[in-house]
Amino acid sequence: MSVESVTHPLVRHKRGLLRDVHTNTDNFRRLVNELTLLLTYEATKGMDLEQIEVETPLEVTRAERIPGKKIAVCPILRAGMGLLDGFLLVVPGARVGHIGLYRDPKTLVAVEYYFKMPGGMAERDAIVLDPMLATGNSAIAAVERLKEARPRSIRFVCLVSCPEGIRNFQSAHPDVPVYTASIDRELNDHGYILPGLGDAGDRIFGTK
Repeated sequence: MSVESVTHPLVRHKRGLLRDVHTNTDNFRRLVNELTLLLTYEATKGMDLEQIEVETPLEVTRAERIPGKKIAVCPILRAGMGLLDGFLLVVPGARVGHIGLYRDPKTLVAVEYYFKMPGGMAERDAIVLDPMLATGNSAIAAVERLKEARPRSIRFVCLVSCPEGIRNFQSAHPDVPVYTASIDRELNDHGYILPGLGDAGDRIFGTK
């Protein structure tokens, strides 16, 4: 499995603003969208293109496009929903699936409560969205469940990751590439990434 840590200066700039505890909910949400847009650019590299015919102001010519209807973007609820708008700005035709998981605060094990995918997954490339790859337990459970739908391919996109989570995820799903804006230092005793962003879901939705 490959792990691509996107190091473009714009990504690093926005990542630094996200880390700042003084970044308010409105700005945090906007930055998440912008950063997701940049990560989507990287995650969709190498995807198949289809040939179409378009009419320019001067003549008819051939053009290429990503068939958005063949992409299923799958946010992990709830925090992954904060990344969805940024993804859809780049690939507006994508179909949206939902994977509902919560992390048990004592065991840190992911518990599923909702799962719904578009039809025809065997013909779709799936991209899973979640702000953090921390312990990796939620990501592993989400991808394991998604594989039951047999999509054509799966990619995982997150804002921040850490070595422990990457190792855990790689061990379970060596065939799924990861795209992230940062590989941070480590996890603390409570399963939070350091230096990290804090609780991304709470900061996106203003619930703390």
